[in-house]
Amino acid sequence: MLSDRPKDVRRDLSAALAAALLVLTAAVVGYVIEHRDGTLFVSAAPLYGHWGPHVGPGTAAAIAVAAAVVAYGPLLAARLSWRWLLSAVWGTATVWTFSLALVDGWERGVARRLTTRYEYLQVISPVNRFHDIPAALRDFTHHILLHSPDHWPAHIAGHPPAATLTFVLLDRIGLGGGAWAGVWCVTVGATAAVAVLVTVRVLAGEALARRAAPFLVLAPAAVWMGTSADGYFAAVAAWALALLALAVTGHRPRTTGLASGLLLGLTAYLSYGLTLIAVIACAVLLLGSRSRFRPLPYTLAGLTVVPLMFTFLGFNWWEAYRLLVTRYFEGAGGIRPYGYWVWANLACTVLIVGPATVAGLRRAGAAVLRTAAAPVRGRATPAPVGRAAAPGAPTPAHKSAAPRLAVLVIGALLALLVADLSGMSKAETERIWLPFALWMLPAAAFLPRPRAWLLAQATLALLLNHLLLTGW
Repeated sequence: MLSDRPKDVRRDLSAALAAALLVLTAAVVGYVIEHRDGTLFVSAAPLYGHWGPHVGPGTAAAIAVAAAVVAYGPLLAARLSWRWLLSAVWGTATVWTFSLALVDGWERGVARRLTTRYEYLQVISPVNRFHDIPAALRDFTHHILLHSPDHWPAHIAGHPPAATLTFVLLDRIGLGGGAWAGVWCVTVGATAAVAVLVTVRVLAGEALARRAAPFLVLAPAAVWMGTSADGYFAAVAAWALALLALAVTGHRPRTTGLASGLLLGLTAYLSYGLTLIAVIACAVLLLGSRSRFRPLPYTLAGLTVVPLMFTFLGFNWWEAYRLLVTRYFEGAGGIRPYGYWVWANLACTVLIVGPATVAGLRRAGAAVLRTAAAPVRGRATPAPVGRAAAPGAPTPAHKSAAPRLAVLVIGALLALLVADLSGMSKAETERIWLPFALWMLPAAAFLPRPRAWLLAQATLALLLNHLLLTGW
């Protein structure tokens, strides 16, 4: 899969070029539609934001982080001990995300992001509508529809109450206000890269995990990870899947299985759309060991805890979701044209994951097709865990590991496509789909010449953040 034959390189570049053309087409067609009848409700189609070239306090730091990861990321990922690599990934991803957020300045980029009229902190300050949490949960569904009395702001109505409760509880322990909320989302959100890395290691081997590490750090998705609450949601979902991967491969299966179930239950109460994480969970289960089903009773037991707790407190998830669908079509969701967004959303995804991921997905698809076409000669097993070879050097483990990683990233792509076809994700998917997009990033591990691709990833992120004033 690490072939750098001219033929393979040309195919990689062709895939990246095709993705760029998709983005360009979405931008041109979106401009025409928006200036003709204004039905897209975005000013920088296909992204939610508007044109506004600028620099800020985070510019120098963002460029420095990008340069350091491009120059030294692949080498350090290969040579650091595993524990130090995980710490380095989290730390660098946090700095990269904060740097990009601070391009817009502290107030606009961090402190005020979650305090706008659409956001969660609107019900905490100045009037705390969650001062009595059980009462608020019992009454939650009565304020979802637009015509209901004191209807919730868009993001509160559009998510189950665990999302809002996160910021309520932060406020209760003295970390109230937009600044702390923003710091929470960035710091926790950056751990998602670590969770994905852990998962790739246990399912597809350490060599590919190490190759994926710099791409998980330097992802264009970081533009929206800071400081969108969806970055926090992505981290919770990522750790649920990481713990599930550990459970189904025999790593303390009872404990990790139970913990995975708890987090999987929580994800469904952070965002309705995160139920599609089940698609990636099926891929994880498929890639588990022969005893993969043994921890499932513990996972299922953990999975019931959060739903039972919220149900006991008076919140009806199914009723809320039904009302949310109505609310969605009462607003912009009922006006935005499905015929445009069903493919323009994919252009948004290209901007989240970057050209390296697109090229890596091409190789992942090729790996799956080759494996399906080859005679079955026994069950594939995860690549052995151990120190990776020098950057870019193929190892024997790659032959068996590549199809396994391909299944994981294609599972994420499938979950994203289901969300797309549902019609409940028209626009703003650059943040909404972060929990799925992060699982596609490891596909870049299949690519040779990682520094060139990392440079492309960093350039895209820096251009997006400096040329556009994003809405999230």
